[in-house]
Amino acid sequence: MDVDIDVEYDVKLFLARSLQTLIFQDGNLSSGSLEALIQHIVPTSDYYPDRTYIFAFLLSSRLFIRPHNLLAEICQVCIFQQNLAQDRIDKGSLGKFGPHIVNLLSEWTELFPYDFRDERMKTHLKDITHRMLAIYPELRKEVSAMMHNLVIKLARLSKYEEMLGKLNSEALQSAHAQVVPTTDIIEVCPSPLVLAQQLTHIEMERLSMIGPEEFVQAFAKEEMNTETTFRDIKKTSNLEAYVQWFNRLSYLVATEITSHLKKKNRVKMIEYFIDVAKECINIGNFNSLMAIIAGMNLSPVARLKKTWAKVNTAKFDILEHQMNPWNNFGCYRSCLKAAMWRSQGAVEDREKIVIPFFSLFVKDLYFLNEGCSNKIDGGHINFEKFWQLAKQISDLIAWQQVECPFKKENKALHYLLTSPIFSETTLSLASFECEPPENSFDKQRHKTLKSEAGL
Repeated sequence: MDVDIDVEYDVKLFLARSLQTLIFQDGNLSSGSLEALIQHIVPTSDYYPDRTYIFAFLLSSRLFIRPHNLLAEICQVCIFQQNLAQDRIDKGSLGKFGPHIVNLLSEWTELFPYDFRDERMKTHLKDITHRMLAIYPELRKEVSAMMHNLVIKLARLSKYEEMLGKLNSEALQSAHAQVVPTTDIIEVCPSPLVLAQQLTHIEMERLSMIGPEEFVQAFAKEEMNTETTFRDIKKTSNLEAYVQWFNRLSYLVATEITSHLKKKNRVKMIEYFIDVAKECINIGNFNSLMAIIAGMNLSPVARLKKTWAKVNTAKFDILEHQMNPWNNFGCYRSCLKAAMWRSQGAVEDREKIVIPFFSLFVKDLYFLNEGCSNKIDGGHINFEKFWQLAKQISDLIAWQQVECPFKKENKALHYLLTSPIFSETTLSLASFECEPPENSFDKQRHKTLKSEAGL
């Protein structure tokens, strides 16, 4: 099999290096050289790597070697070890090697399909599968199924990205049109429960599209020397799109509240969103819950003292307590554990839903990455760290598999995704229209904002 010049190397030297010992502690792999770790994932006639190792290594290896180079090296090692370069190959001596390598490739395309957006990955995949089919024609069904599933996953990604582009374009057009709203979220969706369900639809779709490798790529970005190198490994932006959705929802909440000049309507809107947030907790949708709380805690909403004085804040206080950052979000983490426990024993999809507070999930991964070095003394890769990373991300993968069981309300979904939201400046101006500034600081800020807006 032909391999790019930049991945050609002395296979014998590679295998010699790979014999450097993998270090195990209490039966668990704790460290090893990159060569040894690569060798550990390569199947043979009588060896197949553990599935948890496959996931952990394919996830973390991209911090040290690009996926297309890794796949090329695995192919080269297979060719050398199994003597696949010979003109005449003894299938009997290969044993179960063919089914094993096809199975490994199937797991890779299943766990990290976005890697195969790279044409170099597709080329390596086609080359090795063609080589295997020439020896093991009975594997054609498995190879066809693998390729078919990969095409479906990549087509779904492209369709999702196209949909996001259209929604963003529509939201921008609405914002530029500066049309005065003729309706609000309560008119569009009077039931807080139904709105919480529609928010869950959006959350679950966006969460499900994030590839596990995107978290590691976020760390890799800081370690790459040039932007081109980063672009070379990053093929998706689903993680960023999900963070943008959180920000949009927070600003949508604030926009809906400050759009009403009548105090009683603002009170009604705040109490409506409190009820929506409560339903989100019951569902297990912690990300929408936190976005709603964040929206109500934005300064233009939080300063509306006369409005808040009329709100029944008992329920809001309970929600805020559960999402309080004190003790590293201790109350939220207890709620999340309860939701995870419910999910693990659930039969119905509605009880399986776990949508974590995503920014905190990413922050936990970030601190795990920052708190442990990638390599230990002697240059070995610190695989204990990557076991932990894989464990946390595998929790998320389980949550991504759940189907949203609620009926879609397209009118509400469209409103949530495309309704114009105020900018920070417009929010502040709207807030001062709702309740005029009372102290000198607010009066000066109001004056400055009006001047900047040309009012």
